[in-house]
Amino acid sequence: MNIPPVNISSILPAAVLSIVGIAVMVAEPFVDRSKKTLLGWLALAGVMAAMLAIYPMSENRGQWYSNLWIVDDYNIFFHVIFLLIAGITILTSLDFLEREEINHPEFYSLLLFATAGMLMMSGANELIMVFIGLEVLSIATYVLAGFRRTDLKSNESALKYFLLGSFSSAFFLYGVALVFGATGSTNLIEIAEALRSSSLQITLVYLAAALMLIALCFKVAVAPFHIWTPDVYEGAPTPVTGFMSVGPKAAGFAVFIRVFMTAFPQIQDRWISIIWMVAALTMILGNVIAVSQTNIKRMLAYSSIAHAGYIAVAFASGSRRGVSAALFYMLAYALTNLGAFAVVTILSRSEDKLTNISDYAGLAAKRPGLAALLTIFLLSLAGIPGTAGFSGKFFIFRSSVESGLLSLTVIGVITTVVSFYYYLYIVVQMYMREPGEEFSDLRVPASLKIALLIAAIGTLYLGLLPTRVLDWSTTAALTALR
Repeated sequence: MNIPPVNISSILPAAVLSIVGIAVMVAEPFVDRSKKTLLGWLALAGVMAAMLAIYPMSENRGQWYSNLWIVDDYNIFFHVIFLLIAGITILTSLDFLEREEINHPEFYSLLLFATAGMLMMSGANELIMVFIGLEVLSIATYVLAGFRRTDLKSNESALKYFLLGSFSSAFFLYGVALVFGATGSTNLIEIAEALRSSSLQITLVYLAAALMLIALCFKVAVAPFHIWTPDVYEGAPTPVTGFMSVGPKAAGFAVFIRVFMTAFPQIQDRWISIIWMVAALTMILGNVIAVSQTNIKRMLAYSSIAHAGYIAVAFASGSRRGVSAALFYMLAYALTNLGAFAVVTILSRSEDKLTNISDYAGLAAKRPGLAALLTIFLLSLAGIPGTAGFSGKFFIFRSSVESGLLSLTVIGVITTVVSFYYYLYIVVQMYMREPGEEFSDLRVPASLKIALLIAAIGTLYLGLLPTRVLDWSTTAALTALR
């Protein structure tokens, strides 16, 4: 009996996060109530250690654990994105949990476990591994969405997310079962090899791919599977909303690209047309409905739906340059949106009372620094030149034009222009309206300042000097399209 080689280095970042998550839970009873925030810093140290662990992992490229796990540039790129998301979310949450009197350290454990699940999803070379990572992420996120236990909106958010998420998981698992029945394997490479056989039950494969596509469309919140998003985002604690708007979305697209580009290239002509329709519908609905929103969390929820549509445009191109653009955009969007939600976390006050867009009136007169930062993030989300959002959209639309998707590109450009209205409306409120609230009592702790600094520097760097990161995403795309 051949025992497959065990290579801890290849899974070291996920292992570090899991160990630190357990350590936070074990240490909680021994830490005084007034010092619970120390465990948040421990969780942040765990994320930083996992980031450092990427280096030994990168030295062990290849397929491990009987081809269940793959280490390549694609996996490494997503590891960096996920760990950046986790680190910024922890920094945003430290003061928020204390302010809301829900400073329970299991929050950080759940966040670390959710991140470990995302790492599993990006590195999985096998559908069962994808499902395990998906469930680790989903279960932790369900609890985080309802973490404000005494708030009915938060409870509603968690319940809706759990019920609909369970349906999507069932769709994915049933798709895995069908593809195993058709090909005799759940390994992505072996499925692709089986699809080249003429004796295959191709109808069964079509059905399996359709079920998995539905499940992943739910996870990335694209139309028409986006209905849950606004209510869940509005009810969840603000740092959790920021995490959900970028983390599970990026993980879902990581699986989307890996599974469909590796396992189902033989039927690309079938699923690529569906992605085209999904991308167009998502961009239109997300941007048009966002215009009418008065609550900033709901507006950013519909904004996140629209941005998922832009990523889907890159995916629909089916090319190396399209995948590269999608990877770049996910990093740019993560930094920008987390920065926006960090500012919303500061301004929302206790129990997220001030989340209406009108509450931001006159912010620039009272807190010019926060207004300037939020303006940078909003301009990036809109796609103004000089920001990460502009670079990301430029690369996406370039790839779609090169792939002959001219009509989809036109829809993308028009909906981008529509988005200017609701992003700039907030800027108008901050700079051209009289203050309706008193902002002088706002406290910006050091942890939030660090989070805002990382997000702002990343947003401007990717906008002004995108070449190096684009080259890296191109290298990662090459390994995804092997």
